[in-house]
Amino acid sequence: MLVDTQPATHQHLPASADVRDQWVDSRLIAMVMDRAMPSLVSATLALPVMLLLMWGEVHALALGAWVVLHLALVVQRYQMINTYRLRYDSADGPMRRDFIRRYVWSWAAVGLLWGSAIALTFYQASLTTQFICGLVVMGHGLLSLTAYSAYQQVFRANVNALCVAVLIGLLWPVVAGLVPPAQYKHVLALVVLLLIFWWLLRIAGARLRQVHRASLELEFSNQELIDSLTQQTRASLRAVATKNRFLASAAHDLRQPVHALSLYADWLATEPEMAREIAPRILQSTRAINELFDSLFDLTRIDAGNYKVRLQHVDVQQLFADMALQFEPVAAGKSLRLRTHARPATIWADPVVLRRILGNLVSNALRHTNKGGVLLGLRHRRDMLVFEVWDTGVGIAREHQQAIFQEFFRVSQHQGTEDSLGLGLTIVSKLTALMGYQLALNSQASKGSVFRVLLPAFTQRDATAAPEPTVVSQAA
Repeated sequence: MLVDTQPATHQHLPASADVRDQWVDSRLIAMVMDRAMPSLVSATLALPVMLLLMWGEVHALALGAWVVLHLALVVQRYQMINTYRLRYDSADGPMRRDFIRRYVWSWAAVGLLWGSAIALTFYQASLTTQFICGLVVMGHGLLSLTAYSAYQQVFRANVNALCVAVLIGLLWPVVAGLVPPAQYKHVLALVVLLLIFWWLLRIAGARLRQVHRASLELEFSNQELIDSLTQQTRASLRAVATKNRFLASAAHDLRQPVHALSLYADWLATEPEMAREIAPRILQSTRAINELFDSLFDLTRIDAGNYKVRLQHVDVQQLFADMALQFEPVAAGKSLRLRTHARPATIWADPVVLRRILGNLVSNALRHTNKGGVLLGLRHRRDMLVFEVWDTGVGIAREHQQAIFQEFFRVSQHQGTEDSLGLGLTIVSKLTALMGYQLALNSQASKGSVFRVLLPAFTQRDATAAPEPTVVSQAA
C-alpha cells in the first residue's frame, strides 16, 4: 500500500545550511586570496625601505638573514597565489579550505618576520629607526585587519604570530641586559600597549568577519530566493500553457460529438421516421461525450490528490476473464483475436484501478491494430509482477514514445486515432505513478507494441484486514 508522505521541512535545513556555509566559506577564502597579491606587493616595496633604514644600525648577519628569509617568503607566497589562481579559483568550498589549511603557515611566517623587526631594532638602533619600525609593524597589523579578517584562520595566524614576535622583541633586550633598570617601566608600558593593540585587533577582526559573513549569507539567501522565484515563475507559465492546451483540446474533442448530436436532433425533428437509423448515432455520440467527461474527471481527481483506492486480494485469472468478456466483442468487430495468459495468482491491488489501467491499454491496442491480435498476460519475475499487453498494430515511432502519455496527444498518421480522445495513456501513466507501479514501452513502427506494468515487491505487502479507502496523493 502506498503512503505518500512529504518530508518535514526541518529535515532539509541542515543540508541547506551546510551548502550555504560551504558557499560562504568559499567566498570568504576568495576575498582573502583576492587581497593577497596587493598585500604581497606592498610588503615587497616596504622591504627595501626597512633594509635601508636598518643598514649600519643593526647586526649585519642578523639583518642579512632577515632579508633573505623575507625574499624566500615573497617567492613562496607568489607561487602560492599563482597555484590558487590556476587550480582553486573556480574550485568548491572544501577544496579551498584544504588549500588554506595547507598554506596557513605562510601567513603566520609573514607575521613572525615582520614582528621580528622589533627584536632587531629595539634598544639596538637609533630612536628614529625604532619609531619607524614600530609604525611599520603596527601598519602591518592594521593591514592584516583589512586583508585577512574575512577568514579567521588566516587572520589569527598572522596577527598572533606578529604580536608574539613583537612581544619577544620587547622582552629580549631586557633579558639580554640591554635595557637599563630605569627604563623597565617604559618597556612595561609598551608591553601593555601591545597587549591592548593585540586584543583590539582580534575583536575588530572578529566583527569584520561577522560583517563579511552576514553580507555573504544575505547574498546567498537572495540568490536562493531569486532562483526559487524563477523556478516558480517558469512552473506557473508551464502550468498555464498546459491548462490552455488542455482546455483547447478538451473543447475541440467535445465540440465534435456535441455538434453531431445537434445535427442528429435536427434530422430527427424534420424526419421522425428515421428514428431507428438516427438513434444508434445519437447513442454513439452520447457515449463519446460520457467517455470524455469520465476521463476528464479521472484526471482531475488524480491531479487533485484525492483519488481513493481500496487494496484487496485480486484473482488475476478472474480479472482477465472479465476483461476478455468486455473486449472480445470489440476484437471480433475488427476480426482480431484477443488472448489472455496467466497462471493462477492472487495479487494485492485495487481491482478498479488495475482494471482501469489494463483496460485502457487493451482498448488502445485494439484501436490501433488492424490485423493479428492482442495478448494480455502476466509474468512472474523474482522481485516483481509484470502485466503485459502485446499487439500487432501500427506501432509507435521512437520520437513519439514519450509524447503519447501527454493529454490529448494523438499520432496524426495513425489509423484509429480519429475516435481516440488521447487521454487513455495519460490516465494509465498517472495511475501507475500514483500506485507506485512502473510503466514501460517497447515499440517499433509498423510492427506492434508491448506495454508493461511492473508491480514492485513493496506494492504487494498484504494486510490482515481489509483497509478503509485510502486517499493516495500524487507527489508534486
